[in-house]
Parts: sequence; structure tokens; C-alpha cells
Amino acid sequence: MTEDSGSGGRRVAGGEENRSASARAPGAEGVVAANKCFVCGPDNPIGLHLNFRLEDGACVSEFTPGENHQGYPGVIHGGMLYSALDDVMANWLYLRGARAYTAKCEIRYRTPAREGETLQLVGRQTGRKRRLVEMQGIAKRASDGEVVAVATATFVVIDEEEFAGVVGG
Repeated sequence: MTEDSGSGGRRVAGGEENRSASARAPGAEGVVAANKCFVCGPDNPIGLHLNFRLEDGACVSEFTPGENHQGYPGVIHGGMLYSALDDVMANWLYLRGARAYTAKCEIRYRTPAREGETLQLVGRQTGRKRRLVEMQGIAKRASDGEVVAVATATFVVIDEEEFAGVVGG
């Protein structure tokens, strides 16, 4: 994850925020977008190009892995799933105007993800203590809702002042 782990935010219908290649993080004046981020950077030619948005208190996105994301034939590499889940958790903070780094992360793979199978990604805050934020990320198969992987992580917020205004839980 990069310092600003995404490409910015903009308001969309319902007051929720969505990624925009040219926008900045809301509430984080002067923060330059991470347009080369492997997961969400629109200017990364080999990136995943995921778009993140806030819905019902969670950060969400969709990921449809392709043949270049495989480990074993037909099975998506666990590192790809980890990267997507790390970013859906980080963007819960980023889209609220707080930049953070992953301090630690644990992931449990429950069932293989397959090429061409759309995954729904959901990131939520589960706890908070000063600059430390506990997060959970879940990847589910869009077709049947089966959980593919669950990650739990601790993020360290870079700037306590910009973090002070982050609300959610």
C-alpha cells in the first residue's frame, strides 16, 4: 500500500464517495493521488484498476481476476486476493480523508477464487485506538455470496489531525 493508497475521491449520489483518477482524498488537502498504485492506480498499466466507494459505512469494490492473476492453473494467486483486500480496508480510511499504512495483516483463504469469477470486496472498521485502526476485509463470490477470503488488519494513521475527523465504525 502506498501512502495515499488510491486515486482520490468525489461525491456521488447519496453523498457517498467514489474514486476519481484526478481527484484528491476528501479532507486531505494537498494529498497527491497515487495514480500508479498497483491495486487502484488508473495510470498503472499492469494494475488491477479497482474502483472503491463508500456504501452503508463500508468501503466496497468488485474484482474480476483474469488469467494473469493465477497461481496454479485456473486458481487466483493468494497474493492478488491479499492486495485487493488490503486496499479495500485502506480505502475505508482514505476515502474519509485519512492516509494510513498497513502495520500488520492476517488473511484466511476459505475457498479458491477462479479466473473470470467476480468477487465483491468489503472493508469495515472493527476497532480504533488513537492512530491505530482495526479493519476487516471480506472477499465474496458475487454469484453465490460464498466467502473466498477474510483479512483482518491494523493500520497506522499517518497524521493524527487528519484522522481526528474520521467518523465511522
